[in-house]
Amino acid sequence: MMFDDLPLSPEILRGLDRMGLERLMPIQAAAMPLLLEGRDVMGQAQTGTGKTAAFGVPMLMKVDPSKPYTQGLVLCPTRELSEQVSGHIRGYARYLDTRVVTLHGGSNVHRQIEVLGKPAHIVVGTPGRIIDLMGRRKALDLSRVRVVAVDEADKMLELGFIRDVEWILGATPFVRQTSLWSATLSPEVLHLSVRYMRHPRKVLVSRDEVAQINVAQYYVPVEGSRVERLYGVLNALDARRGIIFCNTRETVDELAETLKRESYLVEALHGGYAQSQRSTVFRDYKLGKIRYVVATDVASRGLDISGVTHVINYEVPEDPEVYFHRIGRTARKGEKGVSITLVSPEEDFLWERVREMTGTAVTEWR
Repeated sequence: MMFDDLPLSPEILRGLDRMGLERLMPIQAAAMPLLLEGRDVMGQAQTGTGKTAAFGVPMLMKVDPSKPYTQGLVLCPTRELSEQVSGHIRGYARYLDTRVVTLHGGSNVHRQIEVLGKPAHIVVGTPGRIIDLMGRRKALDLSRVRVVAVDEADKMLELGFIRDVEWILGATPFVRQTSLWSATLSPEVLHLSVRYMRHPRKVLVSRDEVAQINVAQYYVPVEGSRVERLYGVLNALDARRGIIFCNTRETVDELAETLKRESYLVEALHGGYAQSQRSTVFRDYKLGKIRYVVATDVASRGLDISGVTHVINYEVPEDPEVYFHRIGRTARKGEKGVSITLVSPEEDFLWERVREMTGTAVTEWR
């Protein structure tokens, strides 16, 4: 199915074409017709499946840029994801007069208040900053919002933002269209849908349809030194751009320093970094000054840079769901990718849990 098969405006189709988007990905084909009809949608989809276009394009179709107030709202758990989502929506809206504004912590709040002095048709932001601008500062009015999307609801729960999300949803009009997006539909996420959505249609993208079908998955048995095994993998790869995942901040810092001493082009990235440091890493990674980012799972969420060719799991994640988030950082937008997981005997039971959940082949890397 192609984007021009949908009832979209010529301006939006032109914006999509400029971004190189022609054929719908599975989540888009399932969700967009429903959202364009005005239905509420609860989508289960992992990172890299095209869900931003799935909710962003229908939102643009329902926003009237001639009306000088906020009509669309997207809630994101992190500042990096907010920037990513708003950037994509601006791309779709390139040939429209729709103004998209990004609001998150880590940026000057007074500057954001100035930005809100002009009509912001769509607001994309993190719950904390949006509440701040709505409440004490009274700079943001959501009383006429028509369309809301809650992105990565599972991460909202994990980071403790769910009460803020509920407060914001409660401040928007009762009659609105809402979509909620999550990699997992936990009881807490389902509770949100029951309370704040009207007869939502569930859109579930199976694992066989998401990014992993384009990821060649391998594992590496580790006997002895894990870092020596990693050296062997890195030396054999021709990786243009990769991410090395670790389970803790401490391991990220230790491994990054070890790799730097061996002259590998790497930088560390985790939640303990200041925004200025994170921005520097993003910039250098995008420019090709570094080849690998050594990261925790939460930090990687904002790292939406095309062309990630390799994902290396330095450690097996304790939660099998995290494995699918990780490998979803490559093979985005139909590209191909490679994932390699280092597995020690002590991690065999964790690796078996991952193997049970994946529907594609995972072979030993040689």
